[in-house]
Amino acid sequence: MTQSLRTPLLDQINDPVELRRLSEEQLPQLAAELRNETVRIVSITGGHLGASLGVIELTVALHYVFDTPRDRLIWDVGHQSYPHKILTGRRDRMPTLRQGGGLSGFTKRSESVYDPFGAAHTSTSISAGLGMAVARDYRGLNHNVIAVIGDGAMSAGMAYEAMNNAGSMHSRLLVILNDNDMSIAPPVGAMSAYLSRLISSKPYRSIRHVLADIAEKLPRGLEVAARKAEEYARGLVTGGTLFEEMGFFYVGPIDGHNLEHLLPVLKNLRDDREAGPVLLHVVTKKGHGYPPAERSADKYHGVGKFDLVTGEQVKVKANAPTYTDVFARSLIAEAERDKRIVAITAAMPAGTGLDKFEKRFPDRCFDVGIAEQHAVTFAAGLAAEGFKPFAAIYSTFLQRAYDQVMHDVALQSLPVRFAMDRAGLVGADGPTHAGAFDLAYLCCLPGFVVMAAADEAELVHMVATAAAIDDRPSAFRYPRGEGVGVDMPAIGEVLPIGKGRIIREGTKVAIVSLGTRLKEALKAAEELAARGLSTTVADARFAKPIDHDLIRRLAQEHPVLITVEEGSVGGFAAHVMQFMATDGLLDGGLRFRPMTLPDIFQDQDKPELQYDQAGLNARHIVEVALRALGLDREAQGIARA
Repeated sequence: MTQSLRTPLLDQINDPVELRRLSEEQLPQLAAELRNETVRIVSITGGHLGASLGVIELTVALHYVFDTPRDRLIWDVGHQSYPHKILTGRRDRMPTLRQGGGLSGFTKRSESVYDPFGAAHTSTSISAGLGMAVARDYRGLNHNVIAVIGDGAMSAGMAYEAMNNAGSMHSRLLVILNDNDMSIAPPVGAMSAYLSRLISSKPYRSIRHVLADIAEKLPRGLEVAARKAEEYARGLVTGGTLFEEMGFFYVGPIDGHNLEHLLPVLKNLRDDREAGPVLLHVVTKKGHGYPPAERSADKYHGVGKFDLVTGEQVKVKANAPTYTDVFARSLIAEAERDKRIVAITAAMPAGTGLDKFEKRFPDRCFDVGIAEQHAVTFAAGLAAEGFKPFAAIYSTFLQRAYDQVMHDVALQSLPVRFAMDRAGLVGADGPTHAGAFDLAYLCCLPGFVVMAAADEAELVHMVATAAAIDDRPSAFRYPRGEGVGVDMPAIGEVLPIGKGRIIREGTKVAIVSLGTRLKEALKAAEELAARGLSTTVADARFAKPIDHDLIRRLAQEHPVLITVEEGSVGGFAAHVMQFMATDGLLDGGLRFRPMTLPDIFQDQDKPELQYDQAGLNARHIVEVALRALGLDREAQGIARA
């Protein structure tokens, strides 16, 4: 990173049209300014820095060569799109990145015409791009469609499904493989750049087609040999045989930080209107150009606020351990006692805490890449052979493997244990990463045990409980961030399946909390008690099976019953209501009120503000109780407060 933070060229760019007025000789300076500006902004807001720094030159080149937004440019996963946002008219709003009412940390269709497809879950770009290319062809148009996909995203099967389909359709589509994590660096110097420029050029393509025509006139054996000789010769030079076999014309690898290499190749590919699907292999380096990121093990993939000069991240003193750390320590403790316990993650070892498990048990931890579907069925295979697999997958990412959860695990009653991190709302990552739906999509599956930890101590017990369940699948959910600061048990206790607990006894209002809203439920009970309304508070612990005895008792002994959960409509409350309806508990005038997340995709903000907007804090519980009791005037006072 240069010392100067002046950005005279970048200051002239409000959209890519103005970028395209620059000369090619000015682009390296623009890239340097864009890199400095990206670092400066993320030092203030936090976010995904390393991936964005790795595509600075590529971003400049793409917007310079292609006619965006007419040409569709799709970023996969989207966390490398900060430079793209700066160049497409959003620079003045970048300080609002990942904040309430601000810019998304990912691409978002509603945010800009330069974001033709929203992406925050990985490996979707080629499928979306192919759909756009086919739509273009149907309409008789001729614009370009470009999908930029990282090498990590290529570990997901969906990318290959899309490539297989694209290779058989011959629609013009450019896929750029942004390769930033190769264990053995390919040749990306002058010779590779020359070969890529030659191979991507129209004369080469024309000669190749002529040779193909000649080959067709040869006897069958010689024709096949001639074709294969050319394809495999290019594959040996460039490493593209796999992509060629899938029907893509392969170009590369080229240096993704060298504009002199990027620009001529991109121009060749832009101007070849007869091309079908093409894969351009670009080699970059995460964190490139900012020494603290280059030196970091994760290349500053996701960072908090940091010092611009030193790169030192601002540390917030923790009052309690994070739920992720508690899970990791608890699983290690269980694995010390049971050699059958193994752990599986889908490319999120640090995010799920399994990096700690891997250090202790390197032979019992498996990172399968960005492949949640495979992770689930891989776990099912382990379970079928008597092992105890824990699949640690974010709630939002487990959605990607729902068929496998249902068909390969639940249907066969295999004891796979799902540790679902990031349950509930997740703050700056917004609706794409919120764990809002797991209760709805798991509780409907027969035989599943579904738990939700009210605090970090409960999480310890639920890890132990999941380890003990050996005849059916189970899942336990817990949120992002710190626990509530309760005393921690020395060892996990196996909980009785499907049994909740009473935390506070009362007579007028019953609040049944599932998950970490328990703290807010207890606050609400205090306020209701101060108003003369004696309140019972229960921790359900289990969303499935429901504690029928507990629900029946609370429904019979209280005129008002409220359930509170950090999940969407159709989850815990729906199952409680189903039970009460079939058990006749709603026939006698019980006033039942479910409190769930609102039926919307809730935008990013600080978690505490998100829950306030969702109506799941103590004051909202009090308001719901008062209204249920017919005390509307008092409830209105709470609402105004």
